[in-house]
This record gives sequence, structure tokens and C-alpha cells, in this order.
Amino acid sequence: MPTPGFLIDVPRFLLFTGKGGVGKTSVACASAVALAQRGRTVLLVSTDPAANLGHVFGCRVGARVTALESVPGLSLLEIDPAETAGAYRERIIAPVRNLLPAKEIESIIEQLSGSCTTEIASFNEFTSLLGDDDTGFDHVVFDTAPTGHTIRLLRLPGAWTQFLDTGKGDASCLGPLSGLDKHRADYAGAVAALQDPARSRLVLVARAQASTLIELDRTATELAATGITGRYLVLNALLPDAGGDDRLAAALYARERAAIAAMPAALAELPCDRTELAPTDIIGVGALEGFFTDRHTQVHALDVAPPAVPDAPLASLVDEIEADGHGLILCMGKGGVGKTTIAAALAVALAFRGHDVHLTTTDPAAHLHTTVPEAVANLEVSRIDPAEATETYRQRVLATKGANLDVDGRAALAEDLRSPCIEEVAVFQAFSRIVHESRRRFVIVDTAPTGHTLLLLDATGSYHREVARQMGEHQGFTTPLMRLQDPAQTKVVLVTLAETTPVLEAAELQSDLQRAGITPWAWVINNCVAAAGPTTPLLRRRALGEGNEIHTVATRYAARLAVVGTRTQDPTGVGALTELVDSGSLTTSV
Repeated sequence: MPTPGFLIDVPRFLLFTGKGGVGKTSVACASAVALAQRGRTVLLVSTDPAANLGHVFGCRVGARVTALESVPGLSLLEIDPAETAGAYRERIIAPVRNLLPAKEIESIIEQLSGSCTTEIASFNEFTSLLGDDDTGFDHVVFDTAPTGHTIRLLRLPGAWTQFLDTGKGDASCLGPLSGLDKHRADYAGAVAALQDPARSRLVLVARAQASTLIELDRTATELAATGITGRYLVLNALLPDAGGDDRLAAALYARERAAIAAMPAALAELPCDRTELAPTDIIGVGALEGFFTDRHTQVHALDVAPPAVPDAPLASLVDEIEADGHGLILCMGKGGVGKTTIAAALAVALAFRGHDVHLTTTDPAAHLHTTVPEAVANLEVSRIDPAEATETYRQRVLATKGANLDVDGRAALAEDLRSPCIEEVAVFQAFSRIVHESRRRFVIVDTAPTGHTLLLLDATGSYHREVARQMGEHQGFTTPLMRLQDPAQTKVVLVTLAETTPVLEAAELQSDLQRAGITPWAWVINNCVAAAGPTTPLLRRRALGEGNEIHTVATRYAARLAVVGTRTQDPTGVGALTELVDSGSLTTSV
């Protein structure tokens, strides 16, 4: 395979983005390795709150630049939200720690413990890298979070610059916005770097799936509004035409080619590179070094029997959920594992059984109406739109807190409400209202990819602590966090693939949830190749690799398990979603 076009005449900053699960991390890591092997010095940075560079390279990576011994010239960095927020808090609190009473310090710490602080701290790290021409690296490669989170990240430099330029920028002297003015130059530098194609190149990574390409087209349009013009496209993990009589492989190949042929015009016009599906997970330097090669000629037939797959249909989970009559079901996991599909399938099944169901999403990039395009009796479909939620929140605050203020007071309040931080607060409040609904109906939430969801849960925890502090020990109250912690009210379903990184990330998410007092109720292994009975060498090798991961989930992590086999058609529409639930794990629709 010739050198990919996006790796020719590479500018200083290279950013990879796209829908979760399309292989952004693999493409970014392989690109960083390729640049380092050309003798360049490279810093590979993950801006994903659920970063997994350490999984890929088999080493420990954190919020400090780590030189990779196995690849001279390559260093790694993960912008860790918790650690970064802790350092940000300390910079604000340290100067006043010995000047204020202990209770005041506790109050300030609480103000600085929400998701807004986490976002600002992580964002400052991101912009400092974009605005610093003296990092000592020839290239900085960004492996970004899934689409919705990244769009917000790339918009923030401009949003904060505008906030500081047009307003006072001093909404809280010791709150999350404290010290923003010091970063004004960083934000302006980040905007300039992102908008200069000679300095920054944005690579849109996608799989050849109709829904993924439609979402990416929307992403490209939204990113164009930020002034980012240097864009390339990578169609990743394409199935080669292996011929033969494997109906599964033939159907998947035809589906991918049809999606490419129907690609939105704006994407089709971009410079495009293609990579082939690998027979195994892209883990380790060796796999990364061979990433930009033709792989199908290297895969030979296997005599090994395919791994055993539990016969665990999704319908068994629906039966148990239905028995409660109502409740909150949160589908969580890494981007691209099929959370939206599983959430929609559960919702349609419960609605068909006569229950009142609300299906919604907290993912800024999700579009549930694409998955469930038809109207279904008993089923309400919605999404928590960040822009809409923010405007609703602003108007509500102005109508309540601003009602008795004078002109200057209302102007000051309106200024505070223009802060980009308000979006996180507004989304949390919208989420809280959805949680409250589950007392009388089934509410199924397709959550954002892991990192974004953890930030939302962080906001939920901060709100709980503030309510508990204000109410005291002797007054009764119920917060959204308390509902999430109650297994009688909430069921968390972790969705994963039978692959190393998604399983590790889901296991880490389970640990994070358990530390917050939330115990996952079930796991779903989605899009399982082994459960579909492939016969071509490439898919059989991938199925063989799934065996250990299926066993690990079934025996180590999951209290309940469902396995959904690979489908030959996009699982969209009521018919396909119904078939997804009703069929056993060992069948596929060809």
C-alpha cells in the first residue's frame, strides 16, 4: 500500500476524529509510529476522557509525557480529566489556603469539583499544546474523543475567546472560571493553529457503514463552521473481497461497497485513503508498524474450531426488565460498540409488549431517529440536544433568578449564562428530568461514549454532594445519583465488543461505576463475529480472537450476559431491531 495521502507533507498538528469504534486510536497510533520511524519527534496525545493509548502500546501512560523506548522519537500523553482537574484546583486554592477559614476552603473545593472544572482543566491542556511552538516535538498527533465530545472541544477555543473578548470573564472570582483571562493568549493561539491548514490537518476516520458516514458528514459540516479547512478522510477496516461461498462475508462486503457508493457528496470530495480489516486486534508496536499494508494476502485458512459462544439472546434481558413495570435503563460503553442499537432494540421490544417507553440519548452526536425511523405505538423517541438544553436553561434562569434584578443585575446574569460551562449544567439538568420520569415509565438512555458519560456522572455526583451539604443529615431528599445507585430503580447495561480494548474499557467503566455506588446489571457482547459462524479465513481468525474475550466477560465481569451476532444489514428500523431481540445469539440474518 502506498503512503497514505494524509501522511504526505504532514503539518505540525495532526488531529483524528470520527464516530466511536471506527478505529481512530489505531489510525492515530499507526500514524505517530510512521512519523517517528521517518526520524521525526512526535508527541501522541489522547484527548479522550476514556483514553486507551496504554492498551495499544502495552505500557503505562498518564498525564505526564512518556517516551516510548520501543519507538525512538515517539512520546505519549493522555490528558487525564481527574488528574488535570486536581492540578487546576490546586493552582487556584493554594494562594488562599492559609488566608481563609477551613469552611470557606471546603466550599471553594466543592465549587471546583464539578464537570465544568474538569472540562476547563482538560481544555486548557489541549489549547496549551496547540498554542505552544516550543514543545520540542516536530509533530503533535491528537487521538480525540468520539465525535460529539470532539466537536465541543474544537469549538471551545473560539467560544472561550469570544466570552473573554465580549464579556468580563470574571463570573466567579474563585469558581471554575477563575484565572481564565490568563489563558487568553493560549485560546487565541489555538484558534489560529486550528484554522491554518499549514499548521493543522484534521483526519476524519470512518467505517464503510451508511449510518457512520451520514454522521461524519454532519460532523464535517459542524467542524467547517469552526474554520477548520485542512480535512482528509480515512475509510478504515474495509473487508476485502475474499470470494468463496461465505454468505456472511459476501453480504458484509456488498454492504460496505453500497455505503461507499452512497457516500454524502461533501465527504466524497475529500482526499481519501483506505485501510483493510485486520485479522486480529491492533495491539502492540508490531501491529502498528504493519497497519498501512494490504493484509488479506497474509491470512491463511485455519483448522482450529471456532470458539464456543453462549446462547444468550437479548430477549432474556427484556424479560427481566419487563418484570419491573417501569425503571431507568442506561446503555453504556465505548464508542462504536452499538449502544444506540441495543438501547433502541430494548425500547422497541418493551413498547411492543404494551409498555410506555421513552428512548433518549445523552450523546451529542447521536441521532436515534435514524435507528428508529418509524413511529412505534407506546414509544417516545427524543434526544438531549446540548444547544436546546442550554437555551432552555438560560431562559429559565433569567425568568426566575433574574426576575427581580435591576437592568445591571440582569445584564450581569446574562453575561454569566453565556459561559461555555453552562452547557454542562444544562445537559445535567435535562438528564435529571429524564431520570425522574423513570418512576412511572420505562426510560432507556443511549449514553454518550464512556468518557463523556463519566463527566455527566461527575456532575451528578457534584450535585448530590451539594444537596446533601445544604439539606443536612436530618432532612430527607432524593437526588439523581441516589436513583442511579438504587438497583430497584436503575439498570446499567454495559455494551461491548469481543475485542481487547472495548472489553478493557468496559471493565474500567464498571470499576468507576462501582466506586460511585452504581453496580452494572448486565453486559451485552454486540456484533460478535464468532456467533455468526463465518467461514472465510479472515473472519474465522477474527472469530478465534474473540473467544478469550467472550470467556473473560462471561466468567469475570458479567452478572448477566447477552450475545448478539454480527448482522449483515445495518440494524436500523423496527423490523431489524425486533429480529435482533427475538433471534438467539447463534443466528445471523443473511
